Amino acid sequence: MANWSDPQLGSAQATATAGTRDVAFDAGLRAHMLSVYNYMTSGILLTGIVALLFSQWEGAPAILFGPGILKYLIMFAPLAFVIVLSFGINRLSQGTAQAIYWAFAVTMGLSLSSIFFVYTGASIALTFFATAASFASLSLYGYTTKRDLSGMGTFLLMGLVGLIVASVINLFWMNDTFSLAIAAIGVLIFAGLTVYDTQKIKSMYFELAGSDFLGKAAIMGALALYLDFINMFLFLLRFLGSRE
Repeated sequence: MANWSDPQLGSAQATATAGTRDVAFDAGLRAHMLSVYNYMTSGILLTGIVALLFSQWEGAPAILFGPGILKYLIMFAPLAFVIVLSFGINRLSQGTAQAIYWAFAVTMGLSLSSIFFVYTGASIALTFFATAASFASLSLYGYTTKRDLSGMGTFLLMGLVGLIVASVINLFWMNDTFSLAIAAIGVLIFAGLTVYDTQKIKSMYFELAGSDFLGKAAIMGALALYLDFINMFLFLLRFLGSRE
């Protein structure tokens, strides 16, 4: 008897198989993005708790605003952790990367505790919730849009470098109008980075799905979104914050 198969049946089986793979892939992407957002949200909450508790300690003002090297250690420690993660992630185990990420969140809390001595608690809370709402909308757009945003990367990086240079200049110039202009540009840049980084994290999943590096990629994605959120919050605080 000759072997024979129904072409329509074969096509249906292929479609069903492809559909099953797509469903599994979508489930994997959702799990990956959920992991990224969980890391990021937990890191921000840890930073906020540490900042609030440290600001209530009676010795905090002397450390943050007094003479001595400790305030500089607190100021630059988060940057050191970011550098270690960014340049050493390939050599680090996932557990070590997680530990460095949580240490980064703690040192950021110590560093950011100074805002409680400059702005009122109510204005800090208002700015935080405004930032959270804006971030959620921007990140959702970055996740769902079909537009290719990869071209934004170079433009945003150039804007970020310019922002850093302008901020350093204003440390010496101390011009209020220039400071507000920097804050406005900063909000726009980190809003764009939120959209761009979200799409980049999603694209990275397609490249890394099934690899052992995916867990560490979630930590790095969380770090990128964490930095976008915190910087957007700090720049918005210059507009919405009421000084003590």
